[in-house]
Amino acid sequence: MATATSQTLRFPSVSASASLSLSSKLPLSSAFSVSLRPRRRPLLLLVSAALDAKPTVLVAEKLGEAGLKLLKDFANVDCSYNLSPEELCTKISLCDALIVRSGTKVTREVFESSAGRLKVVGRAGVGIDNVDLAAATEHGCLVVNAPTANTVAAAEHGIALLAAMARNVAQADASVKAGKWQRSKYVGVSLVGKTLAVLGFGKVGSEVARRAKGLGMNVIAHDPYAAADRARAIGVELVSFDEAICSADFISLHMPLTAATSKILNDETFAKMKKGVRIVNVARGGVIDEDALVRALDSGIVAQAALDVFTEEPPPKDSKLIMHELVTATPHLGASTMEAQEGVAIEIAEAVVGALNGELAATAVNAPMVPSEVLTELKPFVDLAEKLGRLAVQLVAGGSGVKTVKVTYATARAPDDLDTRLLRAMITKGLIEPISSVFVNLVNADFTAKQRGVRITEERVILDGSPENPLEFIQVQIANVESRFASAISDSGEIKVEGRVKDGIPHLTKVGSFEVDVSLEGSIILCRQVDQPGMIGKVGSILGEENVNVSFMSVGRIAPRKQAVMAIGVDEQPSKDSLKRIGEVPAVEEFVFLKL
Repeated sequence: MATATSQTLRFPSVSASASLSLSSKLPLSSAFSVSLRPRRRPLLLLVSAALDAKPTVLVAEKLGEAGLKLLKDFANVDCSYNLSPEELCTKISLCDALIVRSGTKVTREVFESSAGRLKVVGRAGVGIDNVDLAAATEHGCLVVNAPTANTVAAAEHGIALLAAMARNVAQADASVKAGKWQRSKYVGVSLVGKTLAVLGFGKVGSEVARRAKGLGMNVIAHDPYAAADRARAIGVELVSFDEAICSADFISLHMPLTAATSKILNDETFAKMKKGVRIVNVARGGVIDEDALVRALDSGIVAQAALDVFTEEPPPKDSKLIMHELVTATPHLGASTMEAQEGVAIEIAEAVVGALNGELAATAVNAPMVPSEVLTELKPFVDLAEKLGRLAVQLVAGGSGVKTVKVTYATARAPDDLDTRLLRAMITKGLIEPISSVFVNLVNADFTAKQRGVRITEERVILDGSPENPLEFIQVQIANVESRFASAISDSGEIKVEGRVKDGIPHLTKVGSFEVDVSLEGSIILCRQVDQPGMIGKVGSILGEENVNVSFMSVGRIAPRKQAVMAIGVDEQPSKDSLKRIGEVPAVEEFVFLKL
């Protein structure tokens, strides 16, 4: 007999007697190791403190004076710039904290050389591509960044490029300085009444939208996690990705660089745009296929581009894109204002001082160490939780915002005998990371979900049987959205995926109302088909012709000769042509390719 208990995920503040809210600050000593003690207790932090002299902070790249003053009031500060990797590894064993910008690589060797003394790494800026997060976590080192201070500067630069591009400012300036006077050549276009599509409606994107509205532009935006009420408040309509790029006169990019957004503007998407569209990018260079952009400029599909970021920085001197007469380029100046530089310095200094003081802020981008016995027991379920989140969000159709998520855990353990916070954090990670630059973990999962307006509820189904295994299955449901794969919609109207751990390996066992059984390794193709002989052979042959290895297949059906869902595990990503051929098989009614 199974019974169910439900719990809504709230976001309370933490009081002296309250349990953990991951959006809040937690007390940590100046030197710490962390241990989780689930089962009827709040999160416990086991601390070994070093109560001696002032800590030492190594500042490896230039930091604003206001930030340095904050650090010097609290710690011994060593400003040593342009260190070689060897010099950094030599110095780090004498330091409690390290502050870098984007130019210093904080590698596994740096953490190993610290011999456990390094407690916090501060990245003065947003991106943390130059910090080895896995190594930091393994060595019990907190990593914090400064994600808000440069928002206005980046937005202002986006608007500056937008206006300069529309009026040919850079080209006209170069012409005048070359002794020419070509007024007729540099006739521009007006911004008033034009449609601007903001792709990525986060902090910077929304600030660009506000300013563009002030210039009389009609602003639309695409962001699957943007809150509709926040967009409406500044007069912005949220639309699907295709609608945004098809109807825009100007496109401004403000999305992170992830697997899902890499080269999102490419030959295929350029072909859908209005002829004469103009593009601004102050986000990440890799979101545009630069060769495809050159072709779109040459063909006239794209009239102009204004770029602050590039796939390779600095770009090659002979870059066709940089040298193109229709391109305005700046050397990654988005955050380069005096005010932003000081703001970033203060923000990162406060985060580092807080961490050394024993506080764990919401700007932390990695999790403290979890005891090996907890990880050993939950590890396969942690993997399962993240992959179910990744599958579920990829099933959401473009333009549908993910706001309501329900997670069900089936277990034979008592309600107080299983701490699901790590599992919930990993589901949140799977839901949010594929389309966001945020790194989600146990520290910031609840905060990140709240920030994006995602409401997660948890339900436990208590089963009869032995409590030896922590969980029987995990189920993830997303409500009030459309699906790219209609068969993933359950009888109650939500996208539903369910999984179990078998022999230590996460398996997908249910999609919508269809039972399947496929290992969550590699990637997955889901096909809804008419249940008839030869279907496995037909699809397998298409994949085999392209040397795509099929790990295994599973078919779940309603009844013989009726509808069925075939789940196919593949080791490589099939080409678009192969996927198209699968879709053209007469008995295949719909299909979707999902990356893990």
